[in-house]
Amino acid sequence: MILHIAKKEMLEMRQDGRFQIAAAIVMTLLCVSLGIGWQQYVSINRQHEQARAETRENWLSQGKKNPHSAAHYGVYAFKPKTPLSLVDRGADNYTGVAVWLEAHKQNEFKYKPARDANTLARFGDLTASSVLQLLVPLLVILMSFSAFAGEREQGTLRLLLSMGVPRKTLAMGKALGIAGGLGMLLVPAAIVGSAALVLASDTGSFAANLPRLGWMTVSYLLYFVAFIGISLTVSALAKSARLALVCLLGFWIFNGLAAPRLFSDLSRTVYRTPSSFAFSQRMDTELKKGFDEADLKKKLLAQYKVEKIEDLPINYAGVSLKAGEDHGNEIYDKQYGELWDTFEAQNRLQQQGGLVAPLMAIRSVSMGLSGTDFAQFRDFSVAAEKYRRLFIDVMNSDITTAPKTEAPHMGDEKLWASVPAFEYSSPDVGVVLSQQSWSLGLLGFWALLASLTAGWAATQRLRAE
Repeated sequence: MILHIAKKEMLEMRQDGRFQIAAAIVMTLLCVSLGIGWQQYVSINRQHEQARAETRENWLSQGKKNPHSAAHYGVYAFKPKTPLSLVDRGADNYTGVAVWLEAHKQNEFKYKPARDANTLARFGDLTASSVLQLLVPLLVILMSFSAFAGEREQGTLRLLLSMGVPRKTLAMGKALGIAGGLGMLLVPAAIVGSAALVLASDTGSFAANLPRLGWMTVSYLLYFVAFIGISLTVSALAKSARLALVCLLGFWIFNGLAAPRLFSDLSRTVYRTPSSFAFSQRMDTELKKGFDEADLKKKLLAQYKVEKIEDLPINYAGVSLKAGEDHGNEIYDKQYGELWDTFEAQNRLQQQGGLVAPLMAIRSVSMGLSGTDFAQFRDFSVAAEKYRRLFIDVMNSDITTAPKTEAPHMGDEKLWASVPAFEYSSPDVGVVLSQQSWSLGLLGFWALLASLTAGWAATQRLRAE
């Protein structure tokens, strides 16, 4: 009986011109967004690979110079694009794609696409995630707002119930029919998306991203189940199909448009961050204080049991440079740590918005699994900063241990090659899931609650008139 009802629902949807048009529009936008995402990923990834190779070659071929000059010569570190970023670009447009690593400074990330965007960018990019998070739920509403209310207005609900069709069976059949109709749209789109992911990845990369893709699929299915349950609940309780549609559209507007802005503004109000100028000024003030050079000299003289700095068996310049770096690193760790902790607190508050708007939960999970959220940007930033400190330490150590001669000390290709190339691997899926456990739990909560509520409304509150 359930399958018969589901088939009848799917048949009516296929014959409904409005559904066909809406589904065609959503399918087209989804495929176009996947194509755009694939094209951008391939292009940017190719540019990053070329830039990484060039910056490494420039470092190795810089010729003879003082190691401290080489430390200022520096290198670029490029944040790698993940294959799933073709689905959800997340915060990538705002965090930047590269950072210049040099002595004495922890620089900000450069090349933020959002800075070069025009005024139309405020309406958002066309991405697969935006289609899945906004337009597919709207399609679910259009498919299901009249599921019970429309049957009641047409008089067929009384007929069905008088024939002895259990309310629970009717509700399950309609839910399965709506899910089947949605599947007719999403399954081809999933095939297109998987093909794009295969084309954008090598064999190893694709296999490594399969767990992320699997969890992303589960997350979006929970999101769609929640909307199906909410829509059936409202349709069963509403007095008319028109009222059901108005109520559901109101929820869709709140979920997709109002809630993200509301919780974004709230998070910035509760957890305030300094302006870029104020942050730079505070950093400069701390750095200008410097370290206690007199104390450093005193400790070195005592350690090596000599009376003058010139009598040290090592070069004081290298030790002083190392002490200055350590002093700056402490300040950078403190200032950037506090700033990033504030950003993460803002993100946590926005994730808590998933209690009233499921989009807040799916958006967080989608960005996390795509590798485009702030947590993974911070992870890359920390890795890049560790690498900066590593190669600066190599340069300073070379200065410290260099033989004392009248000629200036010069580094060569052997020294440059002793610094390994920068490599970065994104956190594995287990780390991402632990970071997104709250949002994943909320998606499961919404799906379960909406399903139970739909069952209650259909069995306990559904009326034939």
